[in-house]
Amino acid sequence: MKLTFATTTSVIGLLALPASALEVTLLTDEASDSLRGQLRSASLVLSLDDEDSTEAQDLVAAARADYRRLLTALYESGYYGGEIAIRVNGREAANIPTLDAPSVINTIEIDVTPGPRFKFGEAVVAPAPQGTELPEDFRTGENARTDVVRDAVRTVVSAWQDAGYAKAAADAQQITARHNDRLLDVIVTIGTGPRLTFGDLIVTGNSAVRTERIIEIAGLPTGAVYSPDDLTRAERRLRDTGAFDSVALVESDDIAAGDVLPVTAQIAEAKPRRFGFGLEYSTIEGLGTSAYWLHRNFFGGAEQFRVEGDISGISGETGGIDYRLTTSLKRPAVYGPDTDFLISAEISREDEPDYVLDQAAIEATLSRLIRDDLEVSGGFGLLTAREETDIGVREYTLLTAPLSATLDRRDNETDAKDGYYLDIDATPFISIDGADNGARLFSDARAYRSFGADDQLTLAARSQIGTVIGADAEDAPADFLFFSGGGGTVRGQPYNDLGIETVIDGETIGRGGLSFSGAQLEARYGVTDSIGVVGFYDVGFVGETSDPFGEGDWHAGAGLGLRYNTGIGPIRLDVATPTTGDNAGQRVEVYIGIGQSF
Repeated sequence: MKLTFATTTSVIGLLALPASALEVTLLTDEASDSLRGQLRSASLVLSLDDEDSTEAQDLVAAARADYRRLLTALYESGYYGGEIAIRVNGREAANIPTLDAPSVINTIEIDVTPGPRFKFGEAVVAPAPQGTELPEDFRTGENARTDVVRDAVRTVVSAWQDAGYAKAAADAQQITARHNDRLLDVIVTIGTGPRLTFGDLIVTGNSAVRTERIIEIAGLPTGAVYSPDDLTRAERRLRDTGAFDSVALVESDDIAAGDVLPVTAQIAEAKPRRFGFGLEYSTIEGLGTSAYWLHRNFFGGAEQFRVEGDISGISGETGGIDYRLTTSLKRPAVYGPDTDFLISAEISREDEPDYVLDQAAIEATLSRLIRDDLEVSGGFGLLTAREETDIGVREYTLLTAPLSATLDRRDNETDAKDGYYLDIDATPFISIDGADNGARLFSDARAYRSFGADDQLTLAARSQIGTVIGADAEDAPADFLFFSGGGGTVRGQPYNDLGIETVIDGETIGRGGLSFSGAQLEARYGVTDSIGVVGFYDVGFVGETSDPFGEGDWHAGAGLGLRYNTGIGPIRLDVATPTTGDNAGQRVEVYIGIGQSF
């Protein structure tokens, strides 16, 4: 292959034909580096490589198509007086019939003279709703780029649609290039059409999920003024049920009588049954395994029925084996499209170093999506338990009122790079028998910020604060108290290693604290698209009183991790060691799981 240089040209791209040498040059007198890059990206000829078809007929077709593509690239950058010549074996490509291409092509020369860059003269998109702010670049004296014109038109059309004019669109345009003045006059007239209201939702494609339930879940406000946000929310509600593989709400091309806009929900139902499983391993906590079975349309109204079980502590050093079996039924769209009802029942055993707890519980809650990133829930529950500690054995029954609020502004739930997350839980409890009355409060806050090319470096921070109020540590449920140590709190420290020691009748007895505060800091760096490394430092505090910053003890751990990205989240491997206590730097804990640690 031969490469040719010229004093007044930039040689941008080359091709090779298997049978003979092909020289392709892009000549761009007086073009900036940025414009050269845009022209090169626009050219079909320059995009071909030796793995693509390089038949002479295809090359001629690509060259003929490049006139429009290169002209569009010039317009995008504000050049409206450019000249383009594309010569194939010295002959203008526009004059070569596609079906009469030369048998052999030796040279293709693309010669682009951009000419002067134009500025906006008149820049008008009207009418526009009051208060509409056009792009700053769309004004007299700015570079007359066509993408800026498109942005201005989209801005005005979107503003009309937000005001209920669903069929708003560019109705007419007058674009004039004044070459002597190097100015581009742009006048675009918007046709708004009538202000529309939503008609009844028409459902197609469903067979197992009842039509009336789809309409209830979507919650499209029939009779209300058209809003694209209402359409988006209706689609999201239907997708969130999990009962559908795809959902599309399609506006009718025609307006019905009374300025009504019919909308059709095009539905593709998902397979009703699904199952899954997971594994986690820690050198201290041992092996944990979980599995679930899910029916997405249990009663024909997109109800989710789920059976889930997990076993943990297998071959671990954290007491015995723990297990949990849960069944739940979730019904979407009760008391409105954004309120869901969930009822669940659970039996479990926790065999921890400081207590053994057998528990059965039932709970019913309502959750409401206040906005796309904010959800609140509340309900009532009943639990009964048998608890064994070093103090003795007791049985108790509690009425609970679980409340929670979750604000999630992360860009990705399993591998966040930017944003933040806040979850606040409150569980007041009233003892029917065997325990004190009180409440357990807990908050979990997380923040993420990324830096560098392609967000390679991510700094992640987590803060957890909890307290039990109204009940003494001896009388509060053991699993409501707080411990620290292990994968969820302080990596490197043994699982639930930090609690509170109490002396009763001369004997030292370990138990959980009435408060907890902890922090986890991570620096995550993407080495490749699939491989990442992590450095982390964790600290935890357990308090003797309800004050999470009062009397108590703290510990810390640090380590390194490896991440391998998959389609369902990163596979996580963390290796940590204590940084406080007698074993600081002398023991190593290993944690394996799916997803980031937080």
